[in-house]
Amino acid sequence: MTIKWLGHSCFLMTTDNGTRIMTDPCDPDTGYNIKPVECDILTISHDHHDHNYAALALGEPVRIDSSGEYRVKDVSITGINTWHDDAKGKKRGENIVFVFEFDMMRIVHLGDLGEVPDAETLKKIGHTDVLLTPVGGVYTIDAKGAKAVADALKPKVIIPMHYRTPALAFDLEDLSKCIALVKDRPIHYIRNSEAHLSKDSLGTDRVITLEYAKE
Repeated sequence: MTIKWLGHSCFLMTTDNGTRIMTDPCDPDTGYNIKPVECDILTISHDHHDHNYAALALGEPVRIDSSGEYRVKDVSITGINTWHDDAKGKKRGENIVFVFEFDMMRIVHLGDLGEVPDAETLKKIGHTDVLLTPVGGVYTIDAKGAKAVADALKPKVIIPMHYRTPALAFDLEDLSKCIALVKDRPIHYIRNSEAHLSKDSLGTDRVITLEYAKE
């Protein structure tokens, strides 16, 4: 697959068969000025402006914004209910973790996960090859929480998201705390917004950082 970080929690993943998946598109108020792109599947983890800006998804994508099991073309998708905070949703409501299965890999997008899930939820998420996790705190788990989730799921690749960059219009923690906590893992700094991953190239217990590319 090819995975491109468009900004914040928004990724465009393209399967080997060409199916395009957009996750959590964010609106311009976030500071990210993302150009709309064609996609086949659009997933939205929760109904906040920095995750539900569907205008970025051109074409007629299948929109998935609730928990359950889905199949679209060559992609199997499972949505799992979680919380957007550490108070069972009393502060910021619910969040959906999406598990994507394609190209013989399982990619987990945590959305705006607000707490480290309990054992039952972690079991539902299950085997993870690639973990897309927020690390910026404030509205989500921070770097310490992300590490706890990663230690439980044991992904082969961790890709941080939802952290402070020069483009972001509001305050989150930057990437440095996350990097400090995972310095025992191999860290690969990709100097662009896109990476190519396959089952054979995942490696073990490594971190990949992508750069937001202003277009």
